[in-house]
Amino acid sequence: MKSIMIAAPMSSSGKTTVTIGIMECLKRRGLKVAPFKVGPDFIDPGYHTMVTGHPSLNLDGWICSPETVQEVYAGHCADADIAVIEGVMGLFDGIGGNSEEGSSAQIAKLTGATVFLVIDAKGFARSAAAFVKGFVEFDPEVRIGGVIFNNVGSDHHARILREAVEGNLPGIKVIGSILRNTALHLPSRHLGLVTAEDNPLSSQYLDNLADIVRSSVDFGALWAAAAAGFVIDLPGKRAARKKPVKIAVARDSAFCFVYETNLQLLAAAGAELIDFSPLADSALPAGIAGIYLPGGYPELYAADLAANRSMLAAIKGAIEAGMPVYAECGGLIYLTEGLMDRENNTLHGFSGIFPVQTTMLKKRKTLGYREVRLRQNCLLGKKGDVARGHEFHYSETGEIPESFPRFYQVSRGLNDLGIEGYSYKNCLASYIHLHFGSNPGIAASLVENCRKFKANHSI
Repeated sequence: MKSIMIAAPMSSSGKTTVTIGIMECLKRRGLKVAPFKVGPDFIDPGYHTMVTGHPSLNLDGWICSPETVQEVYAGHCADADIAVIEGVMGLFDGIGGNSEEGSSAQIAKLTGATVFLVIDAKGFARSAAAFVKGFVEFDPEVRIGGVIFNNVGSDHHARILREAVEGNLPGIKVIGSILRNTALHLPSRHLGLVTAEDNPLSSQYLDNLADIVRSSVDFGALWAAAAAGFVIDLPGKRAARKKPVKIAVARDSAFCFVYETNLQLLAAAGAELIDFSPLADSALPAGIAGIYLPGGYPELYAADLAANRSMLAAIKGAIEAGMPVYAECGGLIYLTEGLMDRENNTLHGFSGIFPVQTTMLKKRKTLGYREVRLRQNCLLGKKGDVARGHEFHYSETGEIPESFPRFYQVSRGLNDLGIEGYSYKNCLASYIHLHFGSNPGIAASLVENCRKFKANHSI
């Protein structure tokens, strides 16, 4: 199996467009593509999944241990012809200036992927060779198989760039030059792209993208330069066989930010996951013993969510009955009294589990990695257990009363970020998106708590 990473010197170089273009071309050649995204991002994997037809998994060397990264990678590569990994930020950018943790380079080393650099060619001529030379020589353990110039001004510009790189850097080939084309741009929101749910790629767009990438990138050279990935032999892990317990997972346009690894670990722990839509469904799935409310963009659908009173009542009733409910970011917002529309001075009412309102801010509230230590036993584990994840939002809730327990001690590196993880009965909600791969015991604990609820209730 081949393994490649599409990386870049910096953000906004066109990684995602080039990545999905390459995925689309490989799929059209009849190859099974295993898609991955470096880092905690939710949006890019949605496009990978849409194009390849297979879930895209996140690989993050700060959130997860190297062993877990390799297990996630190996497990997803079964029967694949090629793994295509989209990088994050710049190739060597990660948690800090002196560490490769969290970087694309770290993941390239752990997976054995050959790196192809996507470089925005605007403003570059012969100096591009010096620029590429720095990336090639910075860390010799990272194998760079070639360069794809994006946003190239003309065929003449492409020739100069190729002559500069290949004439001065023996062994480094320019395998692609993609001419500037605004029709290929994907729309952005906040710091990232608009979600695939809100911006489904049309067949016309994909046809155009595939034609351009196929004619601009030398796939023969890409295939020849790509090495085989490090696919480890996974140990035969078999959980004790128990009857599956049903857990409902909110998945629609409003709730679309969930790590696929979280779902896989829940299933491996004995969960039967059943998708439902807080936007479209009037009732929760029958026979469930738990609910997972992931993040997304509930603010874009606040009026529709508020109008679905039967679903709000069903979720509130489940929580009042003591059913285990785990909510992240958008899920937390959905459990407040509602989202205030400041422009119209209108409150879009939600479930009201937490007696505060949510408001959207003009500027980003927070962004970054988070480490959580449990302060007490809870749905996700025992006191002292540690997990890692990510936080990113433009909203804020009112101050939740002290009468609601907080189960998380939150930190980032050496910085203490206070306590969070709000609880009501058997419901746990937070702005933090935890990656269960950082501590697989989380999934097992959540499933076991759902199993206990089922045993004590007739459902």
